[in-house]
Amino acid sequence: MTEHPPDAEMMNRALREAARGLGRTSPNPPVGCVLVRNGEVVGRGAHLRAGEPHAEVFALREAGVRAWGATAYVTLEPCSHFGRTPPCADALVAAGVARVVIAALDPDPRVRGQGAQRLSQAGIAVTLGMGEPEALRQQAGFRSLVTRGRPWVTYKYAMTLDGKVAALDPDGRGEANGAVTGAEARARVMAWRNETDAIAVGRGTVQTDDPRLTTRGLEGGRDPRPVVFDRHGRTTPAARVMRPGTVLVTAPDTRVPRHEAAGVEVVRADTLPEALTKLGQLKVGTLLLEGGPTLASALLEAGLVDEVRALVAPKLLGAGLSPLTAPVRPMPLAQALHDVTFEPLGPDLLITGLLHKIPRLDARGA
Repeated sequence: MTEHPPDAEMMNRALREAARGLGRTSPNPPVGCVLVRNGEVVGRGAHLRAGEPHAEVFALREAGVRAWGATAYVTLEPCSHFGRTPPCADALVAAGVARVVIAALDPDPRVRGQGAQRLSQAGIAVTLGMGEPEALRQQAGFRSLVTRGRPWVTYKYAMTLDGKVAALDPDGRGEANGAVTGAEARARVMAWRNETDAIAVGRGTVQTDDPRLTTRGLEGGRDPRPVVFDRHGRTTPAARVMRPGTVLVTAPDTRVPRHEAAGVEVVRADTLPEALTKLGQLKVGTLLLEGGPTLASALLEAGLVDEVRALVAPKLLGAGLSPLTAPVRPMPLAQALHDVTFEPLGPDLLITGLLHKIPRLDARGA
């Protein structure tokens, strides 16, 4: 498909609209819409919360009669079914939109290709795939819930140039004694927390660092839902992360009445895949893994980590903790990332990449 610069520019605007809903729409996807008529943006909209109007509705409201003959740029295929809100495809048809540019088709079986088909049958020109890679990134959590029934898991960690995530204290307990990265990298982490549904750590991290797992210092930030993996429920209820709404993941036979009395929601599961499925049932679409080496290695070995975000500081530490405790394996068995990007953040370097492809699906379900 040949990309036309005006279309790319307008879809980028729609993607920026969609970004306003990141971390706030689950189990729905973040979606943005921009209406353009005669080269002028006449309407903008974003889906901001589940149950509220979709992006197309807000854009059409702003545009009013100017929507007639306009081009709509939408980051996700307009819905074609009645859910909490009426079909957006019908709303675009009724408004007299002449053309719709769609970044990605909807993997939901109730929609998958039918929204685009409804528009085409009404005589509206439909263009597919503009800005799809960026849209898929934004919708990774939604797509994971729909196709796999579990969250999209992103493993984030910060390490020194020689691969250490924390220094060893004089007693050898492995306690962290200061930030690995600089202010720019730490600010980016707060932005990630603001855009994710939940944030996960293990018992060891809670015991060592007693974190709050909030978006501290981020103006207008929204705290993700804390998730603590603790198979035997030994985390103290007095920990700062143990507050109403926090999820404690334990073994099926673990009893934690004091945690439950404090408003902590307990998820009991035999295996990590089962635990993630149950988090999906709690409408957790994106899970930011900030746990220590033990939890990260367990999820990685189970094939449950989808994305990696590594912050590398230009420091040499020597003795310290490594980000993983996975079994020793030969280099040919190393797990390779794809779609890798590099970004400087102050003195540090951010390396991101995917271990799994984001569920895409075309109109045939492929």
